[in-house]
Amino acid sequence: MTARDIVFPPGRQALYEQNRYSPAIRANGLLFVSGQVGSRDDGSPEPELEAQVRRAFDNLNAILQAAGCTFDDVQDVTLFLVDPEQTFQRIWDLVQAEYWGQAPYPTVTAVGVTWLYGFQFEIKVVAKLPEA
Repeated sequence: MTARDIVFPPGRQALYEQNRYSPAIRANGLLFVSGQVGSRDDGSPEPELEAQVRRAFDNLNAILQAAGCTFDDVQDVTLFLVDPEQTFQRIWDLVQAEYWGQAPYPTVTAVGVTWLYGFQFEIKVVAKLPEA
């Protein structure tokens, strides 16, 4: 079996080891990032939705940077939302311009869920790794 090329952001290895998953894996020129939530360094959720979303994007950015990527390298986005009818537009308005900038945008799939381990929002992405 080929060893996975795991990317760890600084300072959060213990959280990933405790929960037994990799934050991101490099494979075939792509970076596959696990779902990121608005967790503080100890793993607890930010209490407010907007703070959770911003923290999730900060956590995602830390992983992208650790792999040498930026938000411009993100090709595919999957959003998981508790109560999407009430939260999607609010979340999208909060982050779209700041993180995705101008068109062309990455692909986006939004999925409504009933439970996210105490969180209201999760984002996972696939990014193109920079050319070597």
